[in-house]
Amino acid sequence: MPARGIAGRVVRWQREHGRHALPWQNTRDPYRIWLSEVMLQQTQVTTVLAYYARFLERFPEVAALAAAPLDEVLALWSGLGYYSRARNLHRCAQAVVAEHGGRFPGTAAELATLPGIGRSTAAAVAAFAYGERAAILDGNVKRVLARATGFAGDLARPAEQRALWSQAEALLPEHDIERYTQGLMDLGATVCLARRPQCGRCPLEEVCIARAEGAPERYPVKSRTLRRGRRRHALLWLEQGERVRLVQRPETGVWAGLWSLPEYESAEALAALVAGWPGQGGWLAPFEHVLTHFDWTLEPLRWTLPPAQAAEPGTDDVEAALPPGRWFTRAEALALGLPAPVRRLLEAG
Repeated sequence: MPARGIAGRVVRWQREHGRHALPWQNTRDPYRIWLSEVMLQQTQVTTVLAYYARFLERFPEVAALAAAPLDEVLALWSGLGYYSRARNLHRCAQAVVAEHGGRFPGTAAELATLPGIGRSTAAAVAAFAYGERAAILDGNVKRVLARATGFAGDLARPAEQRALWSQAEALLPEHDIERYTQGLMDLGATVCLARRPQCGRCPLEEVCIARAEGAPERYPVKSRTLRRGRRRHALLWLEQGERVRLVQRPETGVWAGLWSLPEYESAEALAALVAGWPGQGGWLAPFEHVLTHFDWTLEPLRWTLPPAQAAEPGTDDVEAALPPGRWFTRAEALALGLPAPVRRLLEAG
């Protein structure tokens, strides 16, 4: 489809109605721009604001982030979700320092070779930091462009993804790339919503094919949908005095690499394990944790062992029955990168 003035309309709208005072705007610093782009993936601006400020206070430049222990990075990220982003953030910072002398590469193509930086993120950093004419295509922008141009290709198919990338590149303006890029982001986040788009506020209303068809929510087309699953597990909150027992989760899967409470296949399996243990405990109310592809019911068992100096017979057997892990004081545990539900449990207790 021809551009039909899309870029000019987006630029003018962004100048008058877009967002201009976010803390990562009005800067050419690629580190700050990159940090915001990674945090904003699948996360709302209002949530990111506080995390962004805390990260910059602790890691004001890429070298500080690269030098920090991963556990500290994960601790600051705790609650923001999608923890692979934090691990990739750390790996990317280390690559920038080790391979590029602490300076981010100056083109989208070079940026895209860094760990955890995809094509769209690389283009956003290149556009905002260096003014490069590079197309972005995150989820919000896919929606805006698919609706505006009537792109009916099924984005579950790689060939159609490539076709939309070509469309995005064809729409790039010769000038004002920063404002155009920000405008697409702003439209997708505040106007061209996935449900109930506010077409009357959109600068593309007069040229939008999806609007003309009367069915903007039909776009973008993506036939493959994930079937949500459901899981149920038990958590062991084991305490002894001021200490709590934590295990580090595997490097892949949910909460990969984070310290957490030991997890068991079922409440029945955990109840059988603790039967006869010294100390006392009881079940807490189960709670739901909603993840991208499944809903997770977690049943916590809080068990308190006798103090170490007055340990009852059987305490050594408890240690032997536990998965590999470590004892932490509560303060030490809360300073780690804990999964958000686990952090809430420990804070409430």
